[in-house]
Amino acid sequence: MDTVQQATFRYFWNFAHPVSGLTRERSNGNNDIVTTGGSGFGVMAIIVGVKRGYITRQEAVTRLLKMVTFLRDKTTRYHGAWSHWLNGSTGETIPFSQKDDGGDLVETAYMIQGLLTARQFFDGSSADETQLRDIITGLWHDVDWKWYTNGQNYLYWHWSPDYGWAMNMPIRGFNETMITYLLAVASPTHPIAPSLYDTGWAGNNYDATLIVDKYGYYGGPLFFTHYSYLGMDPHFSDKYIRASKFASYFDRNKEQTLLNRQWCIDRASVYSYYNKNCWGLTASDDPVNGYMAHEPTTANDNGTITPTAAISSIVYTPSESLAAMHYLYDNYGSKGLWGKYGFKDAFNIHENWYAPSYLAIDQGPIIAMIENHRSGILWNNFMQDPDIQTMFSKLGFEKTNN
Repeated sequence: MDTVQQATFRYFWNFAHPVSGLTRERSNGNNDIVTTGGSGFGVMAIIVGVKRGYITRQEAVTRLLKMVTFLRDKTTRYHGAWSHWLNGSTGETIPFSQKDDGGDLVETAYMIQGLLTARQFFDGSSADETQLRDIITGLWHDVDWKWYTNGQNYLYWHWSPDYGWAMNMPIRGFNETMITYLLAVASPTHPIAPSLYDTGWAGNNYDATLIVDKYGYYGGPLFFTHYSYLGMDPHFSDKYIRASKFASYFDRNKEQTLLNRQWCIDRASVYSYYNKNCWGLTASDDPVNGYMAHEPTTANDNGTITPTAAISSIVYTPSESLAAMHYLYDNYGSKGLWGKYGFKDAFNIHENWYAPSYLAIDQGPIIAMIENHRSGILWNNFMQDPDIQTMFSKLGFEKTNN
């Protein structure tokens, strides 16, 4: 865990954009493209860096001040939300696709999740830490979550000043976007009504997507169990998770992880390198499709294993994930799976392929979830935020022990 965390940390510290300090989208692309969500993960990686002694607290604060000042002063915001991609030198929006050239509420939520964790962690009385908290508070308060309902009873993922709501992507669960609704309810300045959690997030066959068992739905790619829970501790329940016979979202995510692993074990007759320690299907670079959301279905499992899938699940399956970490390092590390920033993005022995790349959204959960397993520091700080505690009460969530 030490080796993997420290190497992964270098992606967010050494490879950060030199002007903004924000996190580059990937290691093998345009180095001026930084990613909003991945930068939120990077904020959490910096907290881990302090916890593990890779950097000093003051070094962390200095870097974070650089990041948040850039976000405040240089970036274009769309009713408080950031675009998916930014130019790390100028702050200008870089379109993710033709019509995705404005606000991305989900990416913004991942950024805010990281920033609120930092606001709670850096609680010192120094001028720098006080300024850091103040800027984060301003950024948080500026996000107009209510605008992104467009008068409907759910949240929209995108809005563009050129194309309006043309992307037309309602945010509904169960998937990786739960944190978006939780923050939208938590907002002290532009909140949505708690009822939108029911009509929006849970409003489209939600109960069925919560149920994961090996006789039917396997739960989708494993990033569903990671992105929203880097700060939000999944040891909680609501009426939907209880009706689905799970003790908590943690319990549900654990079952999805175990089913993902079992799928890989059962598919060893198709891909001989799959086994109890070589598993993990999630979205990543792909040898055939460029990028693909790998998951436990015959259509979407093409033999590509993504290290972040098993490793970032360590909070749910500690022994299985740690065994996978050792196995992947020992058996494939020297063959092309390991480099200066830790595990490369993916590999596929069937295609004789090792990804040359590191991706921010895959590296981030690795360092964050290992730390949540070890110390719980990201979960503890995010959950102690007063606005998050207010949200917890508004939605009637119950904390659980499992």
